[in-house]
Amino acid sequence: MKTVQISLNSIDKVKSFVNEITKFDYDFDLVSGRYVIDAKSIMGIFSLDLSKPIDLNIHAEDEIETILAVLKPYLI
Repeated sequence: MKTVQISLNSIDKVKSFVNEITKFDYDFDLVSGRYVIDAKSIMGIFSLDLSKPIDLNIHAEDEIETILAVLKPYLI
């Protein structure tokens, strides 16, 4: 598992982020404070405080570099 910080500070960013990660067959969790949300859930993401950076837990072993390349626009 790898953890990175991302920023999803607009509705368009949230939609494109979810579209990008649903292409992968791995689990992604967003952690904000004590809340853990499935990162593939648009409704779940909108329940978080998006004004602050959010931790993204990537539950993948072999495609980490590919995933990070796709997530580059969202990384902090």
